[in-house]
Amino acid sequence: MQPILRSVRYFLSSHYFSDGLRTTVAVLLPALFFFQVQKQPDIGLLIGLGALSASITDMPGPLVHKRNGLLACCLTIFLTAILTGFARLNGWTLGLEIGLLSFFFALFNVYGNRAAAVGSAGMLTLILTMARGANTGATGSQTIALSEILTQATLILLGGLWYTGISLVFRQFRPYRQAQQALAECIHEIARFLRIKADFYDGRTDLDDDYRRLVAQHVVVSEKQDVVRELLFKSRQVVAETTSTGRVLVLTFAEVVDLYEQISAMYYDYQSLRDRFGATGILNLIATQIHRLVNELDAIGLAILEGSAHRPRLDMHAALEQIQAAINALPPNTDMGNPLVLRRVLVSIRQLAERINGLLQIAPETGTTPADPSTLDYSRFVSHQPIDVARLRDNLSLRSSVFRYSLRMAIACVVGYIVATFWPNGHHSYWILLTITVILKPAYSLTRQRNSDRLLGTLAGGLLGVVILAFVPNPIAQFVFMVLFMLGTYSFQRRNYITMVICVTPFVLILFNFMGIGFREVVGERMLDTLIGGVIAVIASYGLLPRWESEQVLPVLRDVLNADIKYLQKLEESLCGRVVTETDYKLARKSVYVQSANLSAAFERMLSEPKSKRRHQQDLLQFAVLNHIFSSNVATIVLTTVDREHTPATDTLLRPVRRSLDHLAEALNRLDRTDKNPELVTTPALPSTSPATDSPDDQLLAEQLAFVQKLTADMAKVAATIQG
Repeated sequence: MQPILRSVRYFLSSHYFSDGLRTTVAVLLPALFFFQVQKQPDIGLLIGLGALSASITDMPGPLVHKRNGLLACCLTIFLTAILTGFARLNGWTLGLEIGLLSFFFALFNVYGNRAAAVGSAGMLTLILTMARGANTGATGSQTIALSEILTQATLILLGGLWYTGISLVFRQFRPYRQAQQALAECIHEIARFLRIKADFYDGRTDLDDDYRRLVAQHVVVSEKQDVVRELLFKSRQVVAETTSTGRVLVLTFAEVVDLYEQISAMYYDYQSLRDRFGATGILNLIATQIHRLVNELDAIGLAILEGSAHRPRLDMHAALEQIQAAINALPPNTDMGNPLVLRRVLVSIRQLAERINGLLQIAPETGTTPADPSTLDYSRFVSHQPIDVARLRDNLSLRSSVFRYSLRMAIACVVGYIVATFWPNGHHSYWILLTITVILKPAYSLTRQRNSDRLLGTLAGGLLGVVILAFVPNPIAQFVFMVLFMLGTYSFQRRNYITMVICVTPFVLILFNFMGIGFREVVGERMLDTLIGGVIAVIASYGLLPRWESEQVLPVLRDVLNADIKYLQKLEESLCGRVVTETDYKLARKSVYVQSANLSAAFERMLSEPKSKRRHQQDLLQFAVLNHIFSSNVATIVLTTVDREHTPATDTLLRPVRRSLDHLAEALNRLDRTDKNPELVTTPALPSTSPATDSPDDQLLAEQLAFVQKLTADMAKVAATIQG
């Protein structure tokens, strides 16, 4: 029960819920005011539409990006409303506008998620503004005053500015809140990653499935870390902060990233552990203690999220001593072999517990002043994506996935408009277009998933709405339900799509019921329109200029190998006695984690594509797992050599590193030959090293480096198989 309650508390304090609450208030208040007080519901609906459109672009990010995105959205929806107001006077011009604007807005994906959200807001305004006009057929026309078009567009603009003002005021009064929420969610996902790690010590789980879940969770953690970096390192207010709050956020995130590295570095031969020690019960004890670490880490994240003090509850001394005694009691000279590996696991758990407890030492409630975190150049840890015409021009060809997606969107929307125009199915056939724009995504896997979620969610939500309207006749109770579903819709729109659809359908049914439209007719119409729009979107995604993941995997593999080489080169430079700065090392580490996450995400998308389009599925999974083990072992070596004196290592240590680099470079060069024969990658020559006597620590390090060499050789073989 406690994990469920903790999940609920995480959600209620998350930015998803606060964003949903803000959107609900911004949309609902104008509608209620103009409906109840001014008796002009149309004005309230138009202002609410503007607020809803602006909310789509209000995602976590630096204040300047948030402000610019909201203002760009307001301008976009204003101009779109004017164009649509004139275009809907004639069916042909409206169809032309739908085709051109859907193509244009889809191209916004070139500039990232926030710009893509501005395009989505523009499409929403187009469709809902179009819906206000009469269905006149392909050649019909209607008369509408210029002043009415400008008035409608102005009201939509006012709605967007109304939401913009609310959002910026909240941000001004609580400037660190989004960073706290993002940091807490990052810690929460790292705790989930560690929970999967604990399953490796549970003999009842399948190791292949564990690895797949681990690499998938790595994608989630990487995304959360990127959000925190955007919020912290692109904000001068936070990075240059001289008060405790800003320093605590930056220091805590730095510690969290190092903690994640340490968790990732906890790699062992789990199959061997299970075979040798599974019957002793020691692995179950280890898994239990890791779950304790998970709970403590989750509690720290929740404390940051809620802004409350967290009292450390992690005292593992007695439990770890019990495990140590069990290890010491193992009989010698048996088939189990040397239990040294179990002692290493125990040391890793102790170090992990110390680092988790260390997070509490930089909390605001400790009363201590954190050290100045400005030793790192934080601007190098975030990517910058300028808005320029050149980037758009470079994507105007069939080589660009965004261009292909834009063509698919335009064709699908035009087909949807034609079907909606001539389909004799009620007065809300614009739902077909709305379904297409919401479901159709650049990747087929996302389109397919959204289509099934929308169909199931619409069915479940429709049944729920009918039950409420049939058995709850009281208007006040219905209004309360509508507001709750409205809040659920806006709270889950970025978190869980199927839940959002389940909420939005009864919300729409109850709203239409208040407007005097029979809900029984509406629910059937909505189901049919959703089905038609979903079919059009899936067909377009499959048949119109598709770009399958197997066709795009080689560039992803090259990026992974490049990052691996640079990461390993930092270790090589350190072993050669060169000084590797903390910034350079952490940048190399970040690159490996990001590129590994990109590979894992591509693999997950491939699994949702048609089987006939999947190529090298098992090889890609094997490469992703090998790459994860590689980065884990390199991180382990770095952590164990961090205090090593800057003296050149022996050839015994450097030889496997250089051979590992050769393996990675060979794999990269082989993949690069498929693209216009670029210059081959070579590892740099390093100065000869001084001879030295191998110590016991060096012997252990040599074993670890030899294992890394074997991993890179296996990675090169798998890469060769994928390249074919």
